[in-house]
Amino acid sequence: GGLGGAQIKIRDLDDGLAPAKAVANAKEFATDDTVKLVVGPSITAYYQAAAPAYEAAKKINCQPAVAAGNFADYKYGFRSQDFYKDDINGMLAVLQDKGVKSFGMIYEAGATGTDFHAYMTTVAAQFGMVYIGWQQITSTATSHNDQVAKFIDADAIWISSNAYGALSAKAAKALNFKGLVVGGSGLQNVAFHDAGGDDFAGTYMAAPNYQWPVRDKSKWMPGYKAHVDAIVAAYGTNTGAIAGATSPKGTALAADCVYAYAVAANKAQSFDPDKVQAAMSTLDIPADQTPSGNRIHPGPEHNFYQADAIHIYKWMKDANGWYTEEQVKDVVQIAKVVAATKAKAKAGDACTKAGATAKSAAGKTLKCTKVKGKLVLK
Repeated sequence: GGLGGAQIKIRDLDDGLAPAKAVANAKEFATDDTVKLVVGPSITAYYQAAAPAYEAAKKINCQPAVAAGNFADYKYGFRSQDFYKDDINGMLAVLQDKGVKSFGMIYEAGATGTDFHAYMTTVAAQFGMVYIGWQQITSTATSHNDQVAKFIDADAIWISSNAYGALSAKAAKALNFKGLVVGGSGLQNVAFHDAGGDDFAGTYMAAPNYQWPVRDKSKWMPGYKAHVDAIVAAYGTNTGAIAGATSPKGTALAADCVYAYAVAANKAQSFDPDKVQAAMSTLDIPADQTPSGNRIHPGPEHNFYQADAIHIYKWMKDANGWYTEEQVKDVVQIAKVVAATKAKAKAGDACTKAGATAKSAAGKTLKCTKVKGKLVLK
């Protein structure tokens, strides 16, 4: 292998989910000229703290575990995860079809929870629902029973995609919550199945292509199958100690980071960060070629995946184990909500796609424009 005649070497630093360590690790890689691409750190707040070091050093970086925040604010940063607004729109469209009228959210305090809360508050009514609010959790909590109890009469509870969310799934089971438990792509983690047990069946997950639980491998995207088969052959699988759910020991979203960088560097015929980031911004790689099975086309907002890459999966279990059923999204309804949300825009609001337009409440056309390095409506 190799890239442009150079052999690829992978270095890793473990932050142990400690914010200060995450920033220190980012700075170490940012100032190392031999490092051309950095993947991580995980969690939106950690990345927002680390991003200035990447930007100052012109270090290309890619984030497979940062759902919130606006990557249009970063020249050298790219997101290879599902964008939280796309997750929310897709999930609420499905829940609306299921007759859900009310929901609440249990999420840790921080940037991700703040962004989720703000957007859910904005769009819930447009999906015919009442958003009850946000119950905050901490990393030190050992039970989420109190938080689930606040939403015990709701039709659905949105839980965190991070490991803490497994405690919410456990609490929902313990309190015999009758509604739906839903969340983002982190719910593929086997810890959630262990926490919820058989009751985790029926949980809904918004995620980019995730075909591991699809038993008919002939339906897997070619690039995804090749990647996952190689991962399993080299590293094996995770198996939940209680529920027996499995997952490959490697995320395809992180592999997309390396793959997209390689394609961009070859396209630019250079490792120069400005040339590579320009090439990455204009990539359009078909879904059947990528390790994740998702089309990669970042655009000016630097999100690898667009709304059409978001799937809504329902976790199921039978005598043969865990599997998923894909749900049908009402794309027309989602488009109406997105349009209506834009109609409430005002000058100065953050936006994600340069050149995109929105209507203000007064009917004035606003254009997404970069001002002092950030995209805002003018």
